[in-house]
Amino acid sequence: MSSFSVPPPKCLQKPLAVPHRYMFGPGPSNVPSRILMAGINPVIGHMHPEIFEIMNDIKSGIQYMFQTQNNMTLAVSGTGHTAMECAIFNTVEPGDSVLSAVNGIWGERAADMAERIGARVNTIVAPPGGFFTNAEIEQALSKYRPVVLFLAHGESSTGVFKMQPSLLYNSYVMIHAYRYGCLLLVDSVASIGGTPLFMDQQGIDILYTGSQKVLNAPPGTAPISFSERACQKVFNRRTKPVSFFLDLSWLANYWGCDGKPSRVYHHTGPVTAFYSLRESLAVLAEEGLEKSCERHEKVAEYFHAGLESMGLKLFVKEKKARLPTVTTIVAPHGYDWKEITTYIMKTHNLEISGGLGPSVGLVLRVGLMGCNSTKDNVDMVLEALKDALKHCHKSKV
Repeated sequence: MSSFSVPPPKCLQKPLAVPHRYMFGPGPSNVPSRILMAGINPVIGHMHPEIFEIMNDIKSGIQYMFQTQNNMTLAVSGTGHTAMECAIFNTVEPGDSVLSAVNGIWGERAADMAERIGARVNTIVAPPGGFFTNAEIEQALSKYRPVVLFLAHGESSTGVFKMQPSLLYNSYVMIHAYRYGCLLLVDSVASIGGTPLFMDQQGIDILYTGSQKVLNAPPGTAPISFSERACQKVFNRRTKPVSFFLDLSWLANYWGCDGKPSRVYHHTGPVTAFYSLRESLAVLAEEGLEKSCERHEKVAEYFHAGLESMGLKLFVKEKKARLPTVTTIVAPHGYDWKEITTYIMKTHNLEISGGLGPSVGLVLRVGLMGCNSTKDNVDMVLEALKDALKHCHKSKV
């Protein structure tokens, strides 16, 4: 008689079935066949020299994407949340002052992570769809004297990319961050590759993103880079980082960023995810950052004009503050946003999303990122929205 009392699950006796969908929400995006095919290459050891060569290629690709010469550039094994924790857990110690600029869910998450490790966290808050002025940030820096200032370059929950978009503004923030001895930590998960960002020129100390947005790779890897100033803070800590997995001293060695002659085992890197990430960076490099950003901006303008011609309203009022990659639409009056998104998924096999965090119930979110950022896809979304508004229930109240 067998000692295994739990039988094999019947569900696993059926073949895996995954439908094709148009992924036009805020992420993940559709993955092009070229990147999917890269991921089916043979699995080899995570410490093999060929993998180290691929990791070196990834590092070069991230440096290009971020426009940085930082040596401490790598990809964390995990999603964008992992990179956010890597940035905060390595630069912040218990008792440190942290300032998070909250104009959506990502500022809230950064504050939550810093609080969990015993930091003294303060926030400045803008309403959903809003952003911060130079004076507001300078005043908060002067008041709280943080060691880290968190800003979202692209706030996907509200559709704002006013971190701010101009080089002049970022230089202003950088000057005051340096003045108060503060590291500038920037989330670019929903924006990098779709709108210009220059890590070195704009004085950003820690920058991270995710693989599943404009890069069109599967979720699971998160590019991140640390400036020399940030590294000085990290490697002169009084205490160890709370996470072994995200300890930058170990990650730096695994990624060949510490100048040591050999790499030692830290964790089993997701080698097939590395293949996909490398290919996605190659696609971006082939198109070129400038062309990619121009394409996303032109497609966003075309989309916004189409929405307004339908009588729909854009949630972010100031045109220059609208994120080109994720558009937020004011939830149509009298309709249940959930019924709209469900109808579009069922009828058009197309994903768009409702709000997230402070924007729940206020907006519909449409992401057109990477290969999905085309006028043909805009037309598809507009037709789906027209159809949904025609067939979904509208309250007379």
